[in-house]
Amino acid sequence: MLPWLICGGLAALALVLRIQLRLLQKSLDDITDQLGDRLSSDTNNPIFLPTRDPCARRLAARLNVQLKELRRQRQRYENGDRELKEAVTNVSHDLRTPLTAICGYLELLEKGDNTPRQARYLSLIAGRAQAMRRLIEELLRCTVAASLEDGLSPEAVDLNGAVEEAVAALYGAFIEAGIVPRVSLPPERVARSLDRAALSRVLGNLLANALKYSAGDLDVVLSPDGAITLSNAAPALDEVQVGRLFDRFYTVETGRGSTGLGLSIARSLTERMGGTISARYGAGRLWVEVRFPGTH
Repeated sequence: MLPWLICGGLAALALVLRIQLRLLQKSLDDITDQLGDRLSSDTNNPIFLPTRDPCARRLAARLNVQLKELRRQRQRYENGDRELKEAVTNVSHDLRTPLTAICGYLELLEKGDNTPRQARYLSLIAGRAQAMRRLIEELLRCTVAASLEDGLSPEAVDLNGAVEEAVAALYGAFIEAGIVPRVSLPPERVARSLDRAALSRVLGNLLANALKYSAGDLDVVLSPDGAITLSNAAPALDEVQVGRLFDRFYTVETGRGSTGLGLSIARSLTERMGGTISARYGAGRLWVEVRFPGTH
């Protein structure tokens, strides 16, 4: 009789332990699901568990403390980022007025009766002033691009038409530089859900970069899978420089007057829209590819 009682007690104990283990597993699954939801959304709701298990409740309480600190740090970052953007915009606008006046006075001085030495110095000053003006404009564009990132509005976009419009917008500049762009588009329409203004900025910056570094040619190819490839001869570049093209404020010696923000903005916007962007170099030729995969 006693062995049967012992076996029955052990079976009951095993059943209780199994039930407790199942409840603990369910609590951990609830914690995992709620943690993922809290991390992916901007909410103040803590992790809530209906269970009375002390271990699970302690874990949830610890996670709630960390989530509260994470929200505080996120708000601090967002406030600082917003203040930085506003400061850059304000400073850029404040610099515009005196810089415009300086450039105007320099133009008047250049028209005067100057010695060769004075003319050379005026030319150097004018060059630096123009470089500063370009930097200010790029900083303003950078803040505009950052604002675009904060509020992208995806819509159905025809990549064929977007590429055609981007090339047409800079076609005159290419012809003036002695470059005739060759554009290859697939017969079928390639549609993607993207922010139209952000896409226009990306393509414009990529084409402006090609205009800057091309040694006389440009091929623009759109493939049916949503990849846009720009390639051009660029013998003055090397693999190390190409590897850093998307770094913010990075410029190469051949890009005089460049601020190093155009491709950085293009990368940021592309990734924000779910795409990828890359560059490679070989045999004196530069390839830049931006890819927007379709939904499956």
